Amino acid sequence: MVLHIAPNRDAATMISFPRDSMVMVPDCEGRNGAVLPGGLRQINSAFNDGGINCTIKTIESLTNIKINHFVKVDFTGFKGIVDALGGIEICLPKAVNDKEAKFVLGPGKHVVKGEQALGYVRTRYSLGDGSDLGRIERQQIFLTQVMKKVTDGGLLTDPGKLNSFLQAAVQAVTVDEGLGLDRMLEIGRSVSGLTAKELKGITVPVEPYPEDKARVQFAQPAARDFFEAVRNDTDIRTSPAPGKSSAPKIEHEQVRLQVLNGTGEQGKALQVADALAAQGFVVTQVGNAATTGTTTIRYAKKDAQDGPAYGDAVAARLSQDKRTPVQGKVKAATSQPYELKTPPAQAPDGPVIQLVIGKDWPGVRVQSAIPDALKDKVVDSNTNPCK
Repeated sequence: MVLHIAPNRDAATMISFPRDSMVMVPDCEGRNGAVLPGGLRQINSAFNDGGINCTIKTIESLTNIKINHFVKVDFTGFKGIVDALGGIEICLPKAVNDKEAKFVLGPGKHVVKGEQALGYVRTRYSLGDGSDLGRIERQQIFLTQVMKKVTDGGLLTDPGKLNSFLQAAVQAVTVDEGLGLDRMLEIGRSVSGLTAKELKGITVPVEPYPEDKARVQFAQPAARDFFEAVRNDTDIRTSPAPGKSSAPKIEHEQVRLQVLNGTGEQGKALQVADALAAQGFVVTQVGNAATTGTTTIRYAKKDAQDGPAYGDAVAARLSQDKRTPVQGKVKAATSQPYELKTPPAQAPDGPVIQLVIGKDWPGVRVQSAIPDALKDKVVDSNTNPCK
């Protein structure tokens, strides 16, 4: 499982990789130091044969997502963390008697600790459809309940509670050298504004593996698009300095936008316009401008009062460092009307912002790490825990 925390710390996504996924495992160093040859294998073999380093290398090669830290939790550690939180509430749709998972409990809501908590996330055939995918969904539901317990109890906002919890938790897990207690506290404080509703769980899109229907493979292009969305979640929106009032919030639907291509790359303006229109901006025109190396967001001199706020709404949707809107528009070499697929209910009357795409074009920041096509697969705080 990979946890992706949005750079501006306003969302977190849990990404589960089914252990039966058939993937290309790269050459990597095994537990005994010997090189393990790569090849097509189940993804869990990377950990079983090569340990955590081989697992990280495999995940990075499959997703092109950089893994910054790892936390390895064994059964004893899992029980220790749940106990340190005082137990987690679960809900069972029926009575369960799973001897293999050592999980016996009646229907309804329960607060589980220790062995019972472990049994709940391990049981497979006694709940749901008996598949590993069903168990993954239940594990994600459990972790959203963990997040709810953490945020409702004020753990992230109470330095004393957070420090005490991490002191206990660090004894129950194995982490990389860079993830010491100080770094854990730093991360914990940075996400203190998160609530359970901002945590989303998603399983990598998969489909049956043709050679063995008991296994799965990544479904394309859905998996590739998903990993790209996670990688593109890079823009950091800065907060106004203390004591200064923030600019009025401008919604995307209020912004009229002219998109001009200054890269020399054919069709770039239409491509960018489509991406921004999909996020609600009212694109009015697309066209070309003189070739430029720098992407700029511009407003007319007559709009000096309102232009910066409207330009900032566009700037917030571009990846990488935030760009400051500038006064004065450039002359379009060519331009034509842009046809919106979904016209706004009420036409905006604010200033028209000009986006000039330069050779340093950073890309449009995705609104969510989870593409719309996968929204129905999301597990979050609203998911029914009793199923």
